[in-house]
This record gives sequence, structure tokens and C-alpha cells, in this order.
Amino acid sequence: MHASARSPDWLRRSSSVTSGRGGAVAAGWVSRSWGPAAAMNFSEAFKLSSLLCKFSPDGKYLASCVQYRLVVRDANTLQICQLYTCLDQIQHIEWSADSLFILCALYKRGLVQVWSVEQPEWHCKIDEGSAGLAASCWSPDGRHVLNTTEFHLRITVWSLCTKSVSYIKYPKACQQGESARGITFTRDGRYLALAERRDCKDYVSILVCSDWQLLRHFDTDTQDLAGIEWAPNGCVLAVWDSCLEYKILLYSLDGRLLSAFCAYEWSLGIKSVAWSPSSQFLAVGSYDGKVRILNHVTWKMITEFGHPATINNPKIVVYKEAEKSPPLVLGRLAFPPPRAAAGPLSSTESEWRQRSHWDGHQALQWCLARRSSRNTASQGRARGQALCAAARFPPSPVFHEVASVPVSLQTLKPAADRANPRIGIGALAFSPDNCFLATRSDSVPTAVWIWDIQKLRLLAVLEQLSAVRCFQWHPRQARLAICTGGGKVYLWSPAGCVSVQVPGEGDFQVLSVCWHLSGDSLALLSKDHFCLCFLETEQGVGTAFGQRGDHT
Repeated sequence: MHASARSPDWLRRSSSVTSGRGGAVAAGWVSRSWGPAAAMNFSEAFKLSSLLCKFSPDGKYLASCVQYRLVVRDANTLQICQLYTCLDQIQHIEWSADSLFILCALYKRGLVQVWSVEQPEWHCKIDEGSAGLAASCWSPDGRHVLNTTEFHLRITVWSLCTKSVSYIKYPKACQQGESARGITFTRDGRYLALAERRDCKDYVSILVCSDWQLLRHFDTDTQDLAGIEWAPNGCVLAVWDSCLEYKILLYSLDGRLLSAFCAYEWSLGIKSVAWSPSSQFLAVGSYDGKVRILNHVTWKMITEFGHPATINNPKIVVYKEAEKSPPLVLGRLAFPPPRAAAGPLSSTESEWRQRSHWDGHQALQWCLARRSSRNTASQGRARGQALCAAARFPPSPVFHEVASVPVSLQTLKPAADRANPRIGIGALAFSPDNCFLATRSDSVPTAVWIWDIQKLRLLAVLEQLSAVRCFQWHPRQARLAICTGGGKVYLWSPAGCVSVQVPGEGDFQVLSVCWHLSGDSLALLSKDHFCLCFLETEQGVGTAFGQRGDHT
């Protein structure tokens, strides 16, 4: 996507890029797997409230909230398509699966308002009355709304087509940890699994979403069920206990217990759980600072990943964020030649990968000189935009360097006299190709750990200057976006790590990120604003950004 193709009234700036294994690049860069000459273009900042900003499932729209207003924009041009006004401040939004409707939950008022994108004159208001509202979500068909009342007394299923109402009793409140949830749908939308609590005992009910009839109902061997999650293939349901007891149970669709796993006893247990996209692996993060990988054949542990404070293995690449980059002499900058596929490193590329510091202005000049050989109008416009961006936004003084082992990571000592200690694996996620697993240990809050699932070993560690707030994988490639609450967004792929300064006059602190369905753009969310980062690549040169290469 070229900047010249974007609407000029909102696309107004580009940014400098700082790289770990490849150096600082302004407005565009070339590397072995980071892609053909690529650029990052940023939209202007738009107002936002409560970090409520979501792409539609089909990728056509982008919804954002500003207090009681819902703004629906075109995801490509960012032109406003629809503007809706709710009765009070919006606290939750969710798209229907077909992207035709959007739900706005007003928890304070116990209301849900549903809006149509194609027919803006149509709207729906659901009032839970004195029962109140604690949570709201769509059914997979996009024609039913499931509202959970306060104190989890019941779940009300509202039909938008027939206006009928169904009730599900005894839902269990599962609110411990980022991955804990008490309601989960299979990916094909056929079944719903619900955690229940009745007579001081935990149960799971499986319902058919087409008519909301009960299919299976069984009790679970848990003291205080903390969360449930379907495998992506919809064949296995994972159920895990609270942090007071390490126990995870695997059930089949008909309610049979397939396996039970317990790593240890008499200590804080499970903190986070994640399925691999292929359903072959189940990653279980615990309070002891380890991630245990279970296989789908025997449901036994095949390996465990520890998170030590010191990295001693020379095969592990440690990207360390530093504050200032040393000056370089102009003319001594070397870039690798573009490669059509991953393979053994050439002598030029090996020399390039050993360097860890680059000057952004020199990289910009190199990229512009390379682009000048292509005499097209679109690239001429991109070249001019890059020069303007370099003039307004000089290269950032923050960069990544490849640290030499041993490397000591910054650790956080938990407070012994407070509840919910900051220890254990607080977040983990598999890459879409099942090749990598990203984890964050709450006792090492500034680091993200990248594990190679094929070789079952630690591949890389990214240590930031600030605590990691959020990370999310590209929906189609092994590319990870990270934010730390500062003015940068960080991208990792098997080729290396880059940091991108969000340009702008004010202080844009990135608190969360959200990928577009295609992966061509990334929404960056701050407390009061959001902007879009567009990843632009020149087709036909080198490999695609984020393609897996030689990372041994």
C-alpha cells in the first residue's frame, strides 16, 4: 500500500524505524526477511475513550468510541461511514461475526444498544432492568445477544430476529487472570460451553447454538473453576482450577474426561492458558514462572520453559533496548542483498547481521537512492513523503542492540504482604503458523520471551526499557507487535527486531495494539487517542516481511 493511494486529508506522516539486527532505518528499510523496501505510514490521531477500538471481522470497518458516541470508519480511507449516539458512555463494543451489526454495552445503565452498519435507521435497545448488566457478547450467528446480569444470576439470550428471550441459569463468574473466562464458543459456532456453579460445586453445560438446547451437562473435579476454553478445532474443552490448586482438565465434546494434568501441589498454580492454532499444543503458564506444553495425543507434558533472570546460552539472541545510538561514519553502512528465499547466509549478509548499530539518516539516504532507480510516479511521491518525514521527525535516539551473553534481566521483587503477587506467566500466545510462542513473566515485566516450538527451545528475548503492557501476533505471519506504554511500537520477526517511533506533536503513549485482518495495518491505542500504522511493501523484491528464515 503506497501512501499516495491514501486519502491525503488524514495520511500525513511517516516514521523512523530503529532495528536490532539490522539497524536504524528511516521511512523505509531493506533486510533479508524484514522484507522488500518497506515503509510505515501513520494516520493522524483520532479521539478515543476507554481503549474501545476494533476492526470488523471482514476488515472493512474500524469502530471507535468517544464517550457516548460510536464512530464507524472505513478501514482503508478512515473516512467516517456512520456516527451513532448512545444514551450514556459506552463501556464495551463488539462486532457481529458478519460485520453487519455492532453492539454497545452501557453497564452503568444496564443497557445494550445494537446498531446496523448497512441500515443506520435501524437500531435495537435491550434493557435488563433491575437485574443489571455485567457482560454482553454476540452469539456466533450474529443474531443473538447474550447478556450476563449482575452477580451472575443468569444469562439472557435475546433474539434480534424473533424478539424471543431465553434464560440460562447459574453462570459462574470467572474473572481471575487475562485468559480466564466462563463462556466460550467453538470456532465453527455450533456449540457453547458454559461454566456453572450450583450447590457449591462446579459444572459445565454444553449447548447447541442453533436452538440453545442443552447437549451435555457434567460436573468438574475442580475446587473453584477459573476458566474454560475450546480448542480451535472444537473437539476438546480445557477446564482449569483457580490459582490455589494446580489442575487442568481436558474434556471431549460429549463430556468425557480425557485427561487431567497437575504439575505440582501446595503452591500457587495456573495463571494463563493458550491453545496453539492447530490444536496440537496447550500451553499452561503458572505462578512458578514456567510454561508447560501439553501434546494433543497423550495430553502429557512434552517440555517446560523456564524464565531465568540470566541468559547464558550464546545461541539465544537478546535484543536490549538502549537509549542512545553511537555515531557512525557516512559511507560505511552495509545492507544485505535482497533474497528470494531463506537459506545459508552470504558473506555480505553475515557481516551485516553482525552489526548492531545503524544511523537512521544514512539508512534513509540508501533507501531513497535505491528507490530512485524505479522511475514511477507512485514511488516518486513516496520518496517525497519520506524526505518530508525525515525533516519533521528525526531518527529516534532509542534503538535495540544485540547483547552479549551472559545477560542479566531486570527482575521485580513481589510484595509478600499483598494479594495477587506479580509473579508467574501473565501472558502467552502462539504465532498463527504454530512455530513460535511469546510469553511474559510478571516477575520480569520488561522482557518478552520468544520460543521456537519446532525445536522446543528459547529463540530470542526482547528486553525493553519499560514494562511490557501488551503484545499481539500478526494474524497471518510470524510477526509480533509489542507496546510498553511509551511512544514506540516494537515489531519482532525471525529476522530481527525493530522499534517504530509514533510521530506527532504530542506524547502518544501506546497502551494497546490491534492488527487488521490482513495484517497490512496496525491500530495503536493510547488513553485518549488512536492512530493507524500502515505497513507498506514493494512487491517483487526480496521476501515478505516476517517470513521465517534461518534463526539457529
